[in-house]
Amino acid sequence: MRMLDGLSSGLTQFARDTGRSDLEAVISTGSTAITPESWAYAEAYLDEDHIVGRARQRAAEVGAVPVGRGAGAALRMLAAALGARTVVEVGTGCGVSGLYLLSGMRADGVLTSVDIESEHQRLAREAFTEANVPANRTRLIAGPALEVLPRLTDGAYDLVFCDGDKTEYSDYLQQALRLLRPGGLVAFDNALWHDRVADSAQRDPDTVAIRELVRLVREDDHLVPALLPVGDGLLAAVKRPD
Repeated sequence: MRMLDGLSSGLTQFARDTGRSDLEAVISTGSTAITPESWAYAEAYLDEDHIVGRARQRAAEVGAVPVGRGAGAALRMLAAALGARTVVEVGTGCGVSGLYLLSGMRADGVLTSVDIESEHQRLAREAFTEANVPANRTRLIAGPALEVLPRLTDGAYDLVFCDGDKTEYSDYLQQALRLLRPGGLVAFDNALWHDRVADSAQRDPDTVAIRELVRLVREDDHLVPALLPVGDGLLAAVKRPD
């Protein structure tokens, strides 16, 4: 029920942000709190193949937390909808997110994966090899994201996916806006951060940073955003054409 409590808090905050007098004004728009059973059903809607499953197991063994099944499926769909050929991800998830992205990208698409953890990159490479991904379709770059991203080419990417240091999310956003072509998409994992973002009483650094990111994306006129309640929350936004 913690998820429902967090959703209720989030709706209350939304009511305040939009000038509504109370929560009923928001609920009257048709919003309905999802049950834990429905959320679990949606997460398990699509099967996860055995290669992704093994990558997820290896991630758990080294303490990495990759995207969940629902968020992974959403990323694959978004990459396919874009016809993505060039994608950047921050945080390899030991290959889990990369496998989802690659399966949605064009057959000639190239994934650039940035991670500060060399072991996570090694395991990602292992996952890509197991999935028979051609070597020329992945480019793994080791190092801090805020040192690597500025070296990438302006306007050259269809999709930027961020799952790195939460306190750097707003900085990733600025880099993503530079890297994306018009009509490209940026996405952030953990946008609900274990139900903490919707709870205004939570003030730890990661929660505050994600809450600030959500605000920045919502208020940027150059972006068309949506906050998707899949996995631990996926914040996605399309960069408007100039």
